[in-house]
Amino acid sequence: MENVSNRVNQLAASETLAMSQKSRELKAQGHNVINLSVGEPDFHTPDFVKEAAQKAIDDNITFYSPVPGFPDLLEAISKKLKRENNLTYSTDQIVVSGGAKHSLTNVLMTLVNPGDEVIVPAPYWVSYVELVKLVEGKSVVISTTLESDFKISPKQLEDAITPKTKVLMLCSPSNPTGSIYTKEELKALTQVLEKHPNVYVISDEIYEHINYMGKHESIAQFESIVDRVIVVNGVSKGYAMTGWRIGYCAAPKWIAKACQKLQGQMTSGTCSIAQKAATAAINSDGAYPKMMCEAFKHRRDVVIERLRKIPGFKANVPQGAFYIFAEVSHFLGKKHGETVIETSADLCMYLLNKAFVAIVPGSAFGADNYIRFSYAASEEELLDALNRIEKAVAVLK
Repeated sequence: MENVSNRVNQLAASETLAMSQKSRELKAQGHNVINLSVGEPDFHTPDFVKEAAQKAIDDNITFYSPVPGFPDLLEAISKKLKRENNLTYSTDQIVVSGGAKHSLTNVLMTLVNPGDEVIVPAPYWVSYVELVKLVEGKSVVISTTLESDFKISPKQLEDAITPKTKVLMLCSPSNPTGSIYTKEELKALTQVLEKHPNVYVISDEIYEHINYMGKHESIAQFESIVDRVIVVNGVSKGYAMTGWRIGYCAAPKWIAKACQKLQGQMTSGTCSIAQKAATAAINSDGAYPKMMCEAFKHRRDVVIERLRKIPGFKANVPQGAFYIFAEVSHFLGKKHGETVIETSADLCMYLLNKAFVAIVPGSAFGADNYIRFSYAASEEELLDALNRIEKAVAVLK
């Protein structure tokens, strides 16, 4: 007899992971599937990082690690935040966890009580609203559009805040849209937050190094609210280390201490070998992230140029990450044979079955008239995928 807790029952399965699973199943059946649903770089972890991990194994660094992370990794993160972001965080304000998703969960569990409201701009990363459910909070979604470059305005933020608001979730560069808030835009949001001293900001900056505008801007730079900002980051995207599972939060000391207390009971310290690899990555000269960023920028331009030649798709030019969030309402209501396209999920399933291209529906991100392409694939694969998509949508009537 199934007797799963309400806590788990109310969670939706990750649609990005579900699309990856379906594409793997089709591949296993012998189909040539191009997977543009995954949110990870297609580059390999740099050799110097792998060598640091191998040395850690040879040096028998295989015992339990301190709950918040090894001192040398905490020091590396503290210096990185100062060097790259001009943010001052001491090592006791930083907690290393099993990926940025783990860090986000720790912070939400630390701050949010049942019934507290969490403001989530949409399109949002799939896990935000599910994690808010997990901690028994209530997501207050602010919808944005292609025309606003998928960014919220100060007025939208002001209108969404109520006496129950506890947290604003901010992601820049954004997954799924690739949008980036400028310093001026962040300052305008800060001026709203200054009027609401009980609202905290979780600033998800995991795509920091995949930024085509130049300098990354963090909302933690504003002194007036820095004691209410929690920066979440990691090495997954910037150093092609998704499988190493190293994320971290940098926060006011009392929040970091609470996250450490929570993590001490749930998982303890994260993988000792992965921490040594992350230390090498964070202490490096930044050449590897820069190389990846340049490659992704070129691919972005290739995909945007090709996509705009396919009737029915609308897309802005994202300034970061490695996604294009395309508007597809033109195709809704159309059909091919017995297949009717009523939602973005229908369109994605049609493209997977007809063109063998895996893409994630916008409904997963709180915006049903859109689909998300990842361009973390070779230029050859990307052009092949877009050629297939063009043929598949051309027969929709």
